Amino acid sequence: MIEINISPFLFSTDFVSTLTLSWHGLFSFVAVAAAVILVARWAPLKQIDPDAVLSIAIWAIIGGVIGARLVHVVDNWSDIYVQRPLQIFEIWSGGIGVWGGILGGFISGTAYALIAKYPVGLIADLTAPAMLYVQTIGRLGDIVNGEHCSRATDLFFGFRWTHTQTAALSCADGFSNHVHPAIVYEMVWNILALAVIWQLRGRLKPDGMLWALYLVFYSLGRFGVSFFREDRIWALGMQEAHYIALLVLAITVPLLIIKARFAERVEEAPLVVERGTRADRRRRARSRG
Repeated sequence: MIEINISPFLFSTDFVSTLTLSWHGLFSFVAVAAAVILVARWAPLKQIDPDAVLSIAIWAIIGGVIGARLVHVVDNWSDIYVQRPLQIFEIWSGGIGVWGGILGGFISGTAYALIAKYPVGLIADLTAPAMLYVQTIGRLGDIVNGEHCSRATDLFFGFRWTHTQTAALSCADGFSNHVHPAIVYEMVWNILALAVIWQLRGRLKPDGMLWALYLVFYSLGRFGVSFFREDRIWALGMQEAHYIALLVLAITVPLLIIKARFAERVEEAPLVVERGTRADRRRRARSRG
């Protein structure tokens, strides 16, 4: 059995109100920064100006935060927020849903890219492998914090959190008993999916199909892993994450069957960013898209 006795907070101070930094917050920041950096570095290989990626990332992050909070609030409305609706806006107190972050970020990032006339499908395909990589990084904070209640287990790799500030205190098991390391299961699935996605870069056409495949892989993994978690049951023994995964699969699987095709990978020369103002570079990026 594995016991985790680490404070979920890197530090906490009352200097300005109550300021805390959790491991979850740190790894989430590192994950988002890593995603932006990776996609910006890969963009020139597809003749896309990195400035376009940075512009899209700003709106994707905003939409991702809103979506992540919205999914959490919907799932916990009757238990927490129906009595304290103003707490919806206290995002610093914790409470986000990964599904909301993925879909909210995709919707807002796509909307901006369409308005700015950037190649949406191409940039989405660049983002797909980065998402699996950085989601794995972000989940490290969940392990330390003891977040996401899981089912009890007698397996030798079961987790138990013992720190007095752990988030596992709010779970039926996890503090008093060992539980399935559901987050680790998800991380392993993400890494396996990344290995497949990485091999298909530049081979799955038309543009946008690699992103659709990423959503299929994540949906399948999250659907299975959620059975080891103790989130609120919505109906038929399934949780909110199950139904979101089924909805995403209902859209992406037919899309891949109808449109996706394999092609030979074409190696492209990096974009040479021409001199000029940022506005000039953005216009050139649009014309290439």
